[in-house]
Amino acid sequence: MNITNTNWHNMLKEELNKQYYIELKQFLNKEYASKVIYPPQKDVFRAFDLTDYNHVKVVIIGQDPYHGFGQAHGLSFSVKVGVSIPRSLKNIYKELKNTLGCKIAPHGNLTKWAQQGVLLLNSVLTVEAGNPNSHRNRGWEKLTNKAIELLNEKEQPLVFMLWGNNARKKSCLITNKKHLVLQAAHPSPLSASRGFFGCNHFKLANDFLINNNKSSIDWCIT
Repeated sequence: MNITNTNWHNMLKEELNKQYYIELKQFLNKEYASKVIYPPQKDVFRAFDLTDYNHVKVVIIGQDPYHGFGQAHGLSFSVKVGVSIPRSLKNIYKELKNTLGCKIAPHGNLTKWAQQGVLLLNSVLTVEAGNPNSHRNRGWEKLTNKAIELLNEKEQPLVFMLWGNNARKKSCLITNKKHLVLQAAHPSPLSASRGFFGCNHFKLANDFLINNNKSSIDWCIT
């Protein structure tokens, strides 16, 4: 369970040597040895490994991984091809269809976004099967907050999409006025109709990127 992306590993190296992270690793070693934990250890840092620090254009912050069988693979809101599309992601696809005309995708794998510079980062990177938030307050938040702080330091303008109250709490870490911070309700069925639908974040993000001489994101998943 290591960050294989060289840039992210070097930038987070100091955090990875701190006592809280050492204790987190010890906790996780016991958890993976005795329980079913998602995602698989090889995918824990997949968001960092797929989206290099220098290539990040957009950051979408989730809470913790999906806790159902075979769902989580290290990218927030994403599931592997062949896995039933979660309801929150279905609502994300509906918003894409309504605002950008994207066809509803036949699968829930968002790797295409990650490869274009969309960092799909959960606040907590592991979870016990069937037990949401079970790895909360174990240290992951410190590491992912540090990653957000490092992204905040970038001179190139970024877009941060903060959906739901947990993600919105991260707004205090984003102080660089060059960046665009977009906030909305969470896309879950419980709250999507109270501010996620119609937020227009995907179009606003692309307009911002283009206005800052960056290529836009192809948000349509096929």
